[in-house]
Amino acid sequence: MTPAPITTVPDHLRIEPWIDPVVDRLGHDPRSAYVETFWLGILGPSTTWLVRRLVAGFDEHPSGYDLEPIGTARALGIGHRSGTTSPFVRSLARAERFGITRTDGAHVSIRRRLPPLSRRLLERLPREIQAEHRRWQERELRDGVDEARTRARHLALNLLRLGEDPEGAEVALHRRRIHPAMAADATRWALTQLSEPADGPGPEIAPVPVGSGPTQP
Repeated sequence: MTPAPITTVPDHLRIEPWIDPVVDRLGHDPRSAYVETFWLGILGPSTTWLVRRLVAGFDEHPSGYDLEPIGTARALGIGHRSGTTSPFVRSLARAERFGITRTDGAHVSIRRRLPPLSRRLLERLPREIQAEHRRWQERELRDGVDEARTRARHLALNLLRLGEDPEGAEVALHRRRIHPAMAADATRWALTQLSEPADGPGPEIAPVPVGSGPTQP
C-alpha cells in the first residue's frame, strides 16, 4: 500500500525515528552547525525548524512520541491554519520531498540525522556557501586523518608493549584495515617511544577495541 501523505493538519501525529544505519553513523544532527549552514538553504527556515523540533523529541522519547501539530506550529511561528496551504503541512511535505521524513496518514518517520548534501543539492546553493562546504570537507578530512593516525600509533604501541615484534605489529595493523603507509608510520612512532629514556611517565594510551572499523589515511 502506498503511504498516504498528510493533506490537512490532524489533531495528533505519531512521530517515530527512521532507522538508517548508514546515515545515522555518517549524518549530522539537525541541530548542528552543518545543517544550519548548508541544509538551511535547501529546506528553508520553516522546515529546518520543524525537523529540529521533531528530532529533539527523541531526546526524551527515543522510540517515538505523540505530537500535537497545532501547538507545535504555533510554537514555531509557522501558522496553524488547515488544508494543503497550511505552513505546517507544507513544511512536512518539503521534508519528505528531500528524503528526511516518510509520512503515512498520522504516522511520521523522521531521520535522526541528516545526510551530507549531494552534489546536486550543493549546486543549488550560493557560490560562497558551496566554497564554505568545500572548506568544511577539507577540515573534516584533515581532522579525520589526524585522528586515525593517533589511533593507529596508540594501537601499535599497545601491541609492542604486549610483546609483538615490529613486523608483527605492522601486520596486525593491516588486519585492522589500517592503510600500510599509516601502519608503517605508527610502528616507527611506537618504536621511538619505547626507545626513549624513561625519565617520566609515557604517553597515556587509551584502549583500542579489537573490532574497530577501517582506518584510511
